[in-house]
Amino acid sequence: MANQSPEPVIKVRNLSKKFGDFTALSDISLEVFPSEVVCIIGPSGSGKSTLLRCISFLEEYTSGEIEIEGRLLGYRRTARGLVRESEQNIDAVRRNVGMVFQHFNLWPHMTVLDNVTLGLRLTKRIPAAQAREMGLRVLAKVGMEKFADRYPSQLSGGQQQRVGIARALAMEPHVILFDEPTSALDPQLVGEVLDTMKQLASEGITMVVVTHEMGFAAQVADRIVFMDQGRLIEQGPPAKLFNEPQSARLREFLDTWKSRNTLIGAKSVAKSFDHSDVAKEAVRE
Repeated sequence: MANQSPEPVIKVRNLSKKFGDFTALSDISLEVFPSEVVCIIGPSGSGKSTLLRCISFLEEYTSGEIEIEGRLLGYRRTARGLVRESEQNIDAVRRNVGMVFQHFNLWPHMTVLDNVTLGLRLTKRIPAAQAREMGLRVLAKVGMEKFADRYPSQLSGGQQQRVGIARALAMEPHVILFDEPTSALDPQLVGEVLDTMKQLASEGITMVVVTHEMGFAAQVADRIVFMDQGRLIEQGPPAKLFNEPQSARLREFLDTWKSRNTLIGAKSVAKSFDHSDVAKEAVRE
């Protein structure tokens, strides 16, 4: 990490989330530091997306605590315990957290530029001309400035997701959460989105990424987190986690992934695990 002993941007302590009788998250503790890229992997239904939604407070958590840049999210501490915060104070805490969704979530009746600048105009009260300038700048960053006047229906899935990334960047967040950003894309469109995310990582943007793209995780992540059945099972640097898994469940998960993907190059991706620290530095240079 660039800074010595930095304070975490995100601090999750003993977090649990229930939907009725179903426990989606159980006693999760996790810290994310400035300029760190953390990739969360695990089987479907393991609680990865629920964790991101709790960090962004799209889902209210059942117990535990989440701090964003040292400020408690969603609640305040009192002599009686945690008490729900006002919406105004919640928004103030999560203002510096951006999110990129699996299914883009663009407004279909708005142009690309209007989608990107809506939050600037409504939330930050930035004048239209200044918002337009900022919107075009972040669209250029993701290679979409030429499509500013088009509508989402006129774009490919990969292009729509890059607009989603630009929308998050426009708000100048201190951390961006990515919820399986390539899972809704055709395979041939995945690369353009991953390339955009690699560029953001090279610029030192703090990122938490839920992904099934194991090669991307090996190349870009500072740390991999493996979840299963709502629990954080194991975490560590990519090379160590992929090559020396400590838990039987992670070994089983990796073996299953490799066997399923042998025909599409998993062996070559697996090789990259041996050199993931080198690959990560190459991405950031």
